[in-house]
Amino acid sequence: MIHRCGFACFVGRPNAGKSTLTNALVGSKIVITSDKPQTTRHAVRGIVTREDAQLILVDTPGLHRPRTLLGERLNDVVRATLCDVDVVGFCVPADQRVGPGDRFIAGELAGLRAPLVAIVTKIDSVSKHQVAEQLVAVSRLADFADVVPVSAQSGEQVELLADLLIAHLPEGPRLYPDDMATDNDLQTRIAEMIREAALDGVRDELPHSIAVTVEEMGPKVGRADITAIYATIHLERPSQKGIIIGHQGSRLQQIGIRARADVERLLGARVHLDLHVAVERDWQRDPKKLDRLGF
Repeated sequence: MIHRCGFACFVGRPNAGKSTLTNALVGSKIVITSDKPQTTRHAVRGIVTREDAQLILVDTPGLHRPRTLLGERLNDVVRATLCDVDVVGFCVPADQRVGPGDRFIAGELAGLRAPLVAIVTKIDSVSKHQVAEQLVAVSRLADFADVVPVSAQSGEQVELLADLLIAHLPEGPRLYPDDMATDNDLQTRIAEMIREAALDGVRDELPHSIAVTVEEMGPKVGRADITAIYATIHLERPSQKGIIIGHQGSRLQQIGIRARADVERLLGARVHLDLHVAVERDWQRDPKKLDRLGF
């Protein structure tokens, strides 16, 4: 039996459903999701293993016209990833008209050696007639090897998408163990879960200003059955600190409750989560601060 193995990359403008689709294909939550643009800030690899293939999915930040140094670095992550994959999935949501952002990305993809697969996402949110119109509009953006509509929420055509992506992979042996869903390190995944909890309910520019780092992690002193995690939520301005902490610490407490539940599911163990809030002025524009925060 022919066995295929290789890398696929999802690209698209911010909030096009790339992360939700990655989670649906992998079958577990490896990427945080939010309705806030630019939620994904790293290239996250998810691994789909089947008897006949191993598909390594690379979920990338949304390609956009950057306004900060962070935005430029996120775009660099996407462009570097595009050069190294075997097939590219271009995600366009069914509930939004094809616009300048999609055409900008189509231009970025022009000339790539990897075949392009157009993916119309979120088809559960619109009528079949709207899906058909979007498929036609998306088909005009580039010379696609395949065009497929999917819904990560309902699972509709997710398996078909996996088949189409795998068909473009080269023959080869598996690169990861069968039971591995991602190769991202544990502390990064925990930091992202805390950021996902912090993003819930915030508005305006604050989502872009939030970064999270895990400072220390290990068994709690005197309680070997509990993992102690000390993390910092970084913001850009002192005025944002009150929003995250909330009245008498109520909002920070809710962030901790939600994040701790997610981390305990990930680790399969009880967790003591200690959150600290710090201000790193204009960290999105400062190269040294970006380096320190892992961007």
